[in-house]
This record gives sequence, structure tokens and C-alpha cells, in this order.
Amino acid sequence: MRFWTSYFGNVRNLPSDIVPIGIAGKSPKGWKGLEYKKLAPSWDIYSTWKYQHHDDDLYTARFKAERLGKLCFENVLNDLERLTKGQDACLLCYEIPGMFCHRHLVADWFTAKGYTTLELTRGALPTVM
Repeated sequence: MRFWTSYFGNVRNLPSDIVPIGIAGKSPKGWKGLEYKKLAPSWDIYSTWKYQHHDDDLYTARFKAERLGKLCFENVLNDLERLTKGQDACLLCYEIPGMFCHRHLVADWFTAKGYTTLELTRGALPTVM
């Protein structure tokens, strides 16, 4: 099983053999796809960043400590494998490539655990994260 990241606006460009999974706190209106909220930022992490500090370093530290740091990576892998029935997964949130986004922190976490995670950009051309 391989992992990719992208944004909701690019779903229509994903290869059909990759299963999209929303990892945002709230998916777009009308989203009928899979979701995995364990990889989403809490409302407090997100709202503090969005409405108060807009501090990427603080967000990163909190997301790593309060979300990723409390997860068992093997359990996450098992959950995602079960959700996708063993197919490759694309973890989605809102920001376009190049913008600060928690999915890149998730991709770094996966990479640190030995699962290189690629970003699928418009046109579904992979770039190494």
C-alpha cells in the first residue's frame, strides 16, 4: 500500500486506482467520500492558527504533540488499509500545493516511519514530499 496527499479540489484528477480519504476536520459540503478524522487537526489547533496567531511553527508543534504524538502508527496503517481494502490512499485536505497544510505534516510522519508519501498535483503528476 502506498500513500499520496492532495487537496479536495484535485480529487477529479486522481487516478481511479487511488482511494481518496478526507483528513480535514470538516470535509467540503457534499463530500461523500471516505474520511479519517484521526489525522485531522482539532478545532482548537485549527482555530487558534486561523483566527489568532497564524503561527505555522506553533500549529506544527501542537499538531505533532496533540494529534500525531497520540496515535499508534501501526493502528493508523491498519485503519487505512481496512478503509481502502488494501488499495493506495490519497489523504486530502483543502490547501493547494505549496501552502502550509497539516497534510504535509502527516506526509512527513509517514515518511519518517518508512512510507514515502507523494503529493499528487493537478494533472495527477507526483512530486516527492
